[in-house]
Amino acid sequence: MEDFNIPTIVKIDNEAPSFDLPYYDPKTDTDGKLALSDLQWKWSVLFFYPADFTFVCPTELKDMADAKPHFDKMWVEILAVSTDTIFSHRAWVKSEKLMEDFPYKMLADHGLETSDIYNILDDESGIAGRGTFIIDPDGVVRTIEVASGPLGRNSDELIRKLQALQFMRENPTAACPAKWAPWAKTLTPSIKLTGKVYEALQD
Repeated sequence: MEDFNIPTIVKIDNEAPSFDLPYYDPKTDTDGKLALSDLQWKWSVLFFYPADFTFVCPTELKDMADAKPHFDKMWVEILAVSTDTIFSHRAWVKSEKLMEDFPYKMLADHGLETSDIYNILDDESGIAGRGTFIIDPDGVVRTIEVASGPLGRNSDELIRKLQALQFMRENPTAACPAKWAPWAKTLTPSIKLTGKVYEALQD
């Protein structure tokens, strides 16, 4: 029987589906190609957004740009991704004031394959949803967040999740409860903790 190379659909706590996409870099006003393998040994975030020249998208990307010092401190690479071309990316950056000095590479999934395997492609419109995927240094997807089209995301919550994931990577027995922030109490799951989470959080 003939073997078919079927792309893997993204799944939480599984290896991230591979991609190899062109990008526009607003910092250097240049273009190039970037593959998942280029992100090896890094924390990275694929920040899918619906389209250039839209309305909520520049507010989200401005928020992500303003948070760059926090991402840099955590050694996290942010990649903006849409189904537009690199030429559209460049034109948008040059015309939209909110996109001035945008510091991240902008990937162009014009062939739609990456949005499809990351399971956020709208087949009718041919655009991606608002999807945020955190990929750890081993290439494993650690969070998947998809927001409704008109709903903008918040970089503060993304930073909190990254802080928690990095803490748990360094402390494999720890679990971070709701609203966990650095230096807050964590949990160590065990049979003895069953029914005693309140008490554990008070210690």
